[in-house]
Amino acid sequence: MGGDELNYVHEAFETNWVAPLGPNVDAFERSIEKELGNAVHVAALSSGTAAIHLGLELLGVGPGDEVLCQSFTFSASANPILYLGAQPVFVDSETDTWNMSPELLREAIEDRIKNHRKPKAIIAVHLYGMPYKIEKIRSIADAFEIPILEDSAEALGSWYKGTSCGTFGDVGILSFNGNKIITTSGGGALVTRNKTLRDKAVFLATQARDEAPHYQHSHVGYNYRMSNVLAGIGRGQMEVLKDRVSARRKNYEFYLNSLSSQNELSFLPEPKDYFSNRWLSCILTSCYDMRETLRMALLEQNIESRPLWKPLHLQPVFKDSKQYLDGTSEVLFQRGLCLPSGSNLSQEDLERVSETIKNALS
Repeated sequence: MGGDELNYVHEAFETNWVAPLGPNVDAFERSIEKELGNAVHVAALSSGTAAIHLGLELLGVGPGDEVLCQSFTFSASANPILYLGAQPVFVDSETDTWNMSPELLREAIEDRIKNHRKPKAIIAVHLYGMPYKIEKIRSIADAFEIPILEDSAEALGSWYKGTSCGTFGDVGILSFNGNKIITTSGGGALVTRNKTLRDKAVFLATQARDEAPHYQHSHVGYNYRMSNVLAGIGRGQMEVLKDRVSARRKNYEFYLNSLSSQNELSFLPEPKDYFSNRWLSCILTSCYDMRETLRMALLEQNIESRPLWKPLHLQPVFKDSKQYLDGTSEVLFQRGLCLPSGSNLSQEDLERVSETIKNALS
């Protein structure tokens, strides 16, 4: 916590604004809009997953549609596709950013069109805070007139050519889950430059209640709006976002400087014009056995680490989904490890992680 969160929460209780609306919700949305810039409009929601669900619905996705989705990501990127009765089509990654491959994306679109199944939307993810290939993905999407849902759940505070992640898609989403760079304990947001879409998102997120003196509903709605209490936490967190990004980037720089001399390890650098919040610091090992050796050595010292995301095309729940692959994400999963990356890690913590890895390698 940054310090002011409790003041905003107390304010919510003292004024009796504890419902999913109120001054904290409004102020939290304004603070996000100010941070992102580009004249965006924000709707604060109960989770990033809810934001993806609403975003896809706003883009017209429905039963029987196909949605192109990055395979190398958390399952919440794709689960909402199934909520809507649509089907995910998974696209593999490229090595520069570990995000969706533009070449495979184009191949997937052309093949689906050839099969009379033009995709309804593209879900592109900024994995671990590293922006995807913005211009190439946008160029392909525009050429085929397919909208982009930009999954920035892990990328608040990241940017490309000075423009904030979360503002490049036709719809963008953010997450404020407990493990994100800032948190509202649980929460998310939908971002768009189209105010009409934003207002429709709020309408759907509050049970789609029609304008009437009684409760009347002409559309199916959801209970997805963020509470005024949690939004108070978010207001305090936004005040320290830059500090959190700085802390995460310093973690990455420490690991890079400390471990780059180890021939068995490699890191993901920032391409030109990219700025990553370094939500998680990740390493690539030489092979699966090496990854597991390091993971178990850390665990023996009570240090938690995790493999990189298991690609969604390998997940049992998505086993029957269409996929366009070249093996990149499977290699990353086999060889990659997420290191401790919290904003409150001490120098002693970082050194203990580094020394444990060096000892295991030697």
